[in-house]
Amino acid sequence: MYSYTAMDLKGFCETVLVKSGMAKDDSKIVAASLIQANLEGIDSHGISRLPIHVKRLLEGRINATPDIQLKANNSVLVVDGHNGLGHVVSYHALVKGMEMVKQSGIVAIAIKNSNHFGAASYFCQLVCKRNIICIGFTNSPSGIAPWGGKQAFFGTNPIAFGFPTGNDTPVIIDLSTSVVARGKIMVADQQGDSIPDGWAIDQKGEPTNNPKEALKGSVLPMGGPKGSALALAVELLAGVLSGAAFGPYVKNIYNEEEEDKANVGHFFILIDTEKFMDLETFFPSIQNLLEEMKKVSKVPGIKEIRYPGERRKREEQKRKETGIQLAAPLEKELMEIGEQFNIKFPARTVTQSMET
Repeated sequence: MYSYTAMDLKGFCETVLVKSGMAKDDSKIVAASLIQANLEGIDSHGISRLPIHVKRLLEGRINATPDIQLKANNSVLVVDGHNGLGHVVSYHALVKGMEMVKQSGIVAIAIKNSNHFGAASYFCQLVCKRNIICIGFTNSPSGIAPWGGKQAFFGTNPIAFGFPTGNDTPVIIDLSTSVVARGKIMVADQQGDSIPDGWAIDQKGEPTNNPKEALKGSVLPMGGPKGSALALAVELLAGVLSGAAFGPYVKNIYNEEEEDKANVGHFFILIDTEKFMDLETFFPSIQNLLEEMKKVSKVPGIKEIRYPGERRKREEQKRKETGIQLAAPLEKELMEIGEQFNIKFPARTVTQSMET
């Protein structure tokens, strides 16, 4: 594994995306989202996604310069992403939504004709900086079988929450309705690794440790029927209510045989904290809750209870110092993209062996 600075990788992403046809400002949005995921240890949603985005932008399967339509009606914002990258579509939708929520207190945003938007946590953090609570949903290509089935139907359909805390570490809850994000299985496949028991089943409905078979079969829903039910709820909000595709009709950009646009749907709910109570009351209250939670007696072997968002922040601080590590296959793929556009790939910082 080789390490690179976040700044260098971000700059590389921006330049590549501009060369792929994106506007400079939009390339910055995508690059910031990808590299932030790497910094927080969410490598499955980081720069490893750049190659497929670039390929689809060049092919025209994703619109590099979407004419995003934003239609506001009181506390509802309906968005047509014009087949743009989900990072860009969601960013512009949320900027408008944050303006609206300061007037109405609560805003619901329904987005159609979009694509994968990376880590939902990124958008929650963005919104929390304005002292606004964010709830986010997105559907995705089929990855989860409905409970009792063996054929993938629902997407892994993440659910995310962001709560401002008055400091630089908001409460960030970001989880897929599957037992594991499908991106982690994709990374295991890229690196030639096996996957743990309980993650997935193959096309026959049998448990598998083979990531290739898992990708052909189904990721298991978290909590069994409960996860399956949550996946359905996300599909109804992000797919049906938004007017986007749903279930098996959401196209997979990794599928070389597909030609149609993905038509991914997103759904956000924004809540202006100050419409409910003064921040001078809210911030001490949420901090007191978190402090009391962290004081709960711990089970043997646990040194600290952390709230969701703390691990991300600590990992970000560490990786800003030590760098972001890239596995050899991904490094090679990114270097080849650099050569394709005549862009110099960043220099390595620290070499670290994978051997222990």
